[in-house]
Order: sequence, then C-alpha cells, then structure tokens
Amino acid sequence: MSELDPMHYTVAWIAPLEIEAQAALHMLDNRHPGRFPMSRGDDYVFQAGDMCGHNIIIATLPAGQEYGNGSAAALASQVKRFFPNLWFGLLVGVAAGLPNLSQSPPLDIRLGDILVGLGKGESAGLIAYDLGKETGQDGFKLLLSGHVLAQTETVVRSAIGSIKLSAPNDAVLIFPYYENIKHKENSTGTFVDPGQERDVLYQVDGDGNESLVERQSRADNKRTRVWYGPIGSGDKLMKNARKRNELRDKYNVIGLEMEAAGTMNRIPVGVIRGVCDYGDEHKNKEWQPYAAAMAAAYAKAVLSEIPPKTIPNKPGALQNG
Repeated sequence: MSELDPMHYTVAWIAPLEIEAQAALHMLDNRHPGRFPMSRGDDYVFQAGDMCGHNIIIATLPAGQEYGNGSAAALASQVKRFFPNLWFGLLVGVAAGLPNLSQSPPLDIRLGDILVGLGKGESAGLIAYDLGKETGQDGFKLLLSGHVLAQTETVVRSAIGSIKLSAPNDAVLIFPYYENIKHKENSTGTFVDPGQERDVLYQVDGDGNESLVERQSRADNKRTRVWYGPIGSGDKLMKNARKRNELRDKYNVIGLEMEAAGTMNRIPVGVIRGVCDYGDEHKNKEWQPYAAAMAAAYAKAVLSEIPPKTIPNKPGALQNG
C-alpha cells in the first residue's frame, strides 16, 4: 500500500462518531489510496481524500472509545502534531437541538436541521457550560463568562458568512450535496430522511409533566433550516428536558454536544452539527445518519466557498463513486 505524505494535507475534518465519519467519507470527491506513516505514540489511523479541491484528512475516534471532550482533545492534539500544514479544521457531526417556541420569533429547531456555532451578541460561539467555578454567593459561574475557548478561524467564519447571506434559504445550497449521498450505505442503513411524521417534540412544565407539541409539517422545499448561534459543549450526555431548558435559557444556546470544547483550543474548528434529538428522555439514534449527512453537506458547502491552497505533488486519488 502506498504511503501518504502528511505535508500535503491542509484541512482537518474531525468526525468523532462512526456514523459522522461515514458521512464524511461519502462526501469526499475522491479518496486517496494509501496510509500515512505511523510510529510509536501515533494512536490514530486517518482517512484521506479531497473535496472541492482541498486535500482533507478525516479523523475519528477508535472503535469502542468513549466519546466526549477528553477524547476529542487527544484526537485533535495528534491531528495538529501530525499534519504540519493544516490551514483550518471543521468539527462535523450530530447534536441535540434546543427549540424554544415561546420566544419571538420562535426558535423552531427540528430534527435534521443544521446548527452552526457562531457568536451572538455577548455570547461566544461555543460555550463550555460545565467549565467554571462554584461560588457561595453567585452559584456556578462560567470561566471568563464563557469566552474561554478559541474562536473559529477567520476564513471559516467568512465562508459561513457567505452561505448565511442566502438565509433563510441557505439550506438550498446544501441539498445537492446531501442528495448525492442519501442512498449510500452506512453501518445501520442509509442516510435517508426518516420523515417529518417521526419528528416528535415534547414540552415539559415546571413539575416535569410532558405534553406533545403540535407543529405543522414544513413544505418539501423548506424541509431543513440552518440555525446560527452559540452551541453548548459539555461532558455529560443530555437526556433531561428540564436541565436542557435551563442551559438553553441561561446561556442562549441552540444546541448541545460533547466534543467541541475539547477540540477548540487545539484546532480552532468550525462547529457544524445536524440535529439528531432534543436532549430529552426520548433521545435515540434513529435520526443520527440523516443528521450526520446534513451536517456533512453543510461542511462541504463551506469548503466550496474557500479556494484551495496549492500543494505540490498532490497525491493520487480514487474517484468516490
């Protein structure tokens, strides 16, 4: 098997979960045959390819490894050390979405929608909501008011801004990339949309009582929306509607995930997430493939906005058919 040169790769696509990495691999224009050289202390096997002219490595966690910010930090550290010519990175995968239908206008986040981490007002684009200090007078306080993590690279934020100019119809730019992979196979099936009729949201009152929320189905050409705002990152898997709502209202976050805080200060990635659940007791994995594919489609749209750097001696490629 041929040996790949780490010097030739400028973009890191970090997809911690298996389903996220499978969506990323299908999204490649070409896969590069071969393997990167490894030695003692190199813990991760990276996949390689190109997309929109960029030479990309796809980094994922080893099979069976526990996910979370600690594991993501270790992965990102080796990516940064292994690839000396990295220009920028993207963290692409799934997350819990946090609808808020009581605010005006309503934050009608649905399963399969896309969340993009961006600062809003005084809020950071990524908030490590369990990183702080407990005080006797004020209770729990975030370190540096939540601004403890690095910002996404300027070029990535600029590309996101270019896509965002088309809002609220920016998802139209994403659909063609999704259509190309939706029937591709993954370890549990395909990336096909489970259907809006299977998207069920419950609201919870102060006593913990649940009630079903009635929402009209979206038109097919408005099936998916992209939401921009702060995303919360922590080490606990969220399956508690009341706690979810507390975090949403306290920190103004649109979603919750478990890897970005561990990645950001090593590689200042753009955080792109597809909504696979609502962070409540009804959480399951049914929507993960579709959500992962939609996030990957948005990430490819970001790459299409950024002209690639010229790298000499570009590696050979296999068409990703």
